[in-house]
Amino acid sequence: MTLELQGIGVSRGIAIGRAHILFHNQPDVREYLIPAFAIEQEVERLLDAIDLAKQQLKAIRNHIPANAPTDVTSFIDTHLLMLNDSSLSKIPVDMIRQRRCNAEWALQLQRDALINVFNEMDDPYLRTRRDDVDHVVNRIHRILTDQEVAEHEIPDGRLKGHVIIAEDLTPADTVLMQHQGIAAFVTEHGGATSHTTILARSLGIPAIVGVESVRRYIQDNEPLIVDGETGILIAGADEQTHDEYERKLVAFREHISSLGRYKSQPTKTRDGKSITLLANAELPDDITTITSAGAQGIGLYRTEFLYMNRLAPPEEEEQLAAYRDVVEGMNNQPVTIRTFDLGADKTVDGGRHLSQAVVTNPALGLRAIRLCLNQPNMFRTQLRAILRASAFGKIKIMFPMISTMHELMQARNLLEHCKHELDKENLEYDRHIEIGAMIEIPASAVCAEMFARHVDFLSIGTNDLIQYTLAIDRLDDQVNYLYDPLHPAVLRLINMTLQAGKKHNIEVSMCGEMAGDPRYTRLLLALGLENFSMHPNALLEIKQVINETNLSQLPVNTLEIMDSTDPLEVDMLLEQINGPDH
Repeated sequence: MTLELQGIGVSRGIAIGRAHILFHNQPDVREYLIPAFAIEQEVERLLDAIDLAKQQLKAIRNHIPANAPTDVTSFIDTHLLMLNDSSLSKIPVDMIRQRRCNAEWALQLQRDALINVFNEMDDPYLRTRRDDVDHVVNRIHRILTDQEVAEHEIPDGRLKGHVIIAEDLTPADTVLMQHQGIAAFVTEHGGATSHTTILARSLGIPAIVGVESVRRYIQDNEPLIVDGETGILIAGADEQTHDEYERKLVAFREHISSLGRYKSQPTKTRDGKSITLLANAELPDDITTITSAGAQGIGLYRTEFLYMNRLAPPEEEEQLAAYRDVVEGMNNQPVTIRTFDLGADKTVDGGRHLSQAVVTNPALGLRAIRLCLNQPNMFRTQLRAILRASAFGKIKIMFPMISTMHELMQARNLLEHCKHELDKENLEYDRHIEIGAMIEIPASAVCAEMFARHVDFLSIGTNDLIQYTLAIDRLDDQVNYLYDPLHPAVLRLINMTLQAGKKHNIEVSMCGEMAGDPRYTRLLLALGLENFSMHPNALLEIKQVINETNLSQLPVNTLEIMDSTDPLEVDMLLEQINGPDH
């Protein structure tokens, strides 16, 4: 009998394979007292387990092909960095000695403390890094309790061609299983913009999330069909359905293969409108992927990685080296550097918390530009480093989460102060460096025309703009179904920002997930967007849509989508916009 389950399609593609049900066996950690004479032995047991965990990760990394995407190795390297950090070695060792508790319990207490810090972070991307903490701690716990290595980490080919069925997956799980050649994954939890699903899209793994209780309905080794675009999971398909999806699978593979021809082509609509395609980046290693994809620059360079997993914020020279590497690697193409977008609870500045207050809702608290201005010395260090790096290539500076003109003026004044300092020190920088503001909360979109008079460009961050506009946390399984880029309020705010840029003759770009989703490309073109910034793996598909679009032939009622509150009507309008005749 055919069974069809509906979830959220988060990574396009068709997969046909047998189910492999994944269960995460969490170690049962309990506290017990260590005799005084055995304390140092317990310390050694923990340190030995950490060393073995490092060896396991290095072995996994050594099996990853050299031509694999940088995403594949970056998560492994992140976990190795965590294992080398004192927060997972020194602090639990101190607990063992002071409390005379077992290694597992000391590690669990430290894990809970770290998870609490990540849970309180306002930035959704940084919050998802709690998964990395869990993954690393669970690895050490498995070693301490003599459990076997997780089956998805054993590179013996057992998962090749299988559809993974799981409660949820961490980004690290996804990376490891992609390396083993899984066909797709389906999870009970997760949202369209979680870091795992974003990673699945970048790695080209068809994926469905939010299929409630899927492990109750699917049997291990059962043949499955996954449609990562519609979110449909089919078990026990009849011959006709199986053949239909076989044809869809072949067509999709041919489509992906055909995208290579667009790499050397200019990005231009059929009626001659030139469009700029930029890439988002967060690590220096991303540059290789970005240049090979044919991006025209970096539209969003996240700097948070410089502040992660450390007690003190990075000094000016360290930041300068990082920014210089990026701008020189881009061969004089523009690089837009976003100043640090951290929350008040991120541990920096010598290990002291920037705010000791309990934050009820950190997404609405001291974060991004607010934190920058609250910590002017840390902000000044970053601004000086970015300015100095601008002497080596084309750099733009972008301030996150601007909500008031006062914030923008404060940031600009501090930047001018840094320029005067560099002048006195005879240090080179681009005296005409461009300054921009991110539009990612409703207030900034409503006031976009006001901001446009005082900046050189605007950048729409749709991930935050959508969740702030609709008052939903896109990582919360209970409400993330409400995350809707086509909500009329969202589209009106985007249009308002684009019109403000047009009126004041400044560039407006979009750097959220919406910019890299081909379903919305023609709509955004119709609204007037000319600068898209996205994950580099999405560039060629977006370029294909743009190059095959005739703007003058888009339906005359295209912009009616901004006035519709009927989901069926919105789907119909979007289907018309994306029709083959345009």
